[in-house]
Amino acid sequence: MAVDELCWMSATELAGAIKRKQVSPLEVIDAVLARIEKLNPTLNAYCTVTAEAARREARAAERALMKRGAKLGRLHGVPFSIKDLIITKGVRTTWGTRLYADHVPEEDAPIVARLKAAGGILVGKTNTPMFGWIGATHNLLFGATRSPWNLDRTPGGSSGGAGAAVAAGMAPLAVGTDGGGSIRIPASFSGIFGLKPSYGRVPIHPPSAAWSLSHAGPMTRTVADAALMLNVLAGPDERDQYSLPAPGVDYVKALKGSLKGLRVGWTSTLGFAKVVDPEIAAIAERAARGFKHFGCRVDGVDPRFPDPSPAWDAIFCGGIAARLKPYFPDRRADIDEGLVRIIEDTLTWPPTKYIQAWFERLAFWEPVRKFFETYDLLLTPTVACPPFKVGLDNPAVIAGTPIEPYGWIPFTYPFNMTGQPAASVPCGFTSDGLPIGLQIVGRRFDDATVLRAAATFEEAHPWAGKKPPIA
Repeated sequence: MAVDELCWMSATELAGAIKRKQVSPLEVIDAVLARIEKLNPTLNAYCTVTAEAARREARAAERALMKRGAKLGRLHGVPFSIKDLIITKGVRTTWGTRLYADHVPEEDAPIVARLKAAGGILVGKTNTPMFGWIGATHNLLFGATRSPWNLDRTPGGSSGGAGAAVAAGMAPLAVGTDGGGSIRIPASFSGIFGLKPSYGRVPIHPPSAAWSLSHAGPMTRTVADAALMLNVLAGPDERDQYSLPAPGVDYVKALKGSLKGLRVGWTSTLGFAKVVDPEIAAIAERAARGFKHFGCRVDGVDPRFPDPSPAWDAIFCGGIAARLKPYFPDRRADIDEGLVRIIEDTLTWPPTKYIQAWFERLAFWEPVRKFFETYDLLLTPTVACPPFKVGLDNPAVIAGTPIEPYGWIPFTYPFNMTGQPAASVPCGFTSDGLPIGLQIVGRRFDDATVLRAAATFEEAHPWAGKKPPIA
């Protein structure tokens, strides 16, 4: 089998081919590592590549495969990557900052341990902005990650390295984290699938700086691969006291079935988004309206949600600033200038501001809860603008209208406030050939319906075969 063909196979296909002994784990790992070696100098998706360890694990996977009666995990021999905000035993974890440039953890995060236990093979850590603070991917330690669709554009963030890696065929499975859109933004910008599971569905340890907002989840080229990953990742871990009980759901099997009778709401504003690129709004709306062909009732809605950005900003940015305060101002030169401004601003807050943000967060849930008493799913554009220039923290303008720093992600961070499952599916391209995502938001804990809706859309509008120019 051709090397490139192996790199573009889905994890589901690879796992099956390996178990049938049609391809060896070492062949797969060698193919992926060769592709990383070829493309990563241009894309900078990986900040650490674990080539030697990956080949060692692949040889062990081959030996296990040859043993009669061996019990193989669901991901036996399948390569995966881990975002550099997640700890990996014996592998450098920097959180995208010079402050931790030489940090090597002594344990795996639960996510990493579960993927390894399922037979997956770690090939490296993917790039992220410092502590995941922005929706683009660049930092003072490793530099900028570029989009495989256009090297002049960002792949989004903060899981931008993961998004670029998956989109460019540099391992089919990636784990991202999402405190305000950091899985869904790069999924949209990179033309792949990304799922932010229900809060607590996938345990996180150690907690992130924005712990109460942060989710971890799969980033893949197909919905089936994400469901396969979620089967491995979901379930409680005592190190995360907010992790949910085992769901008792096979997410792969849950992909099958009809959407008939579901009530779906579509909005391009949520009630507070100030501006959305017209081309993105039109393409996302066409995709959303198409859910009627799946047997859904689709309504254009204005949920009139209050703008939760002040509360989210206080909780998200306040948490990161608190984590960095011990290094400020002595190591100011090692902190991104934008983060310096956040720290300085946070230190001027009155003592009650952070607590007030929590009350506002609880109040925001009420109108959302009422909306989902009527609707099973809410559809929106994933991001309000197309991928912007690499190196920028945020776009300054959308369709000629100036915006606030987080004004381009009005659809993602609200559902970190509520903890609901939300996914981004590719739904088209701009006139410049840049990917566009449609966000699918479900009821609390109903990850299965979000995945089934995404799989149904994918079947009608397949995207996995669309490769970026760099491919």
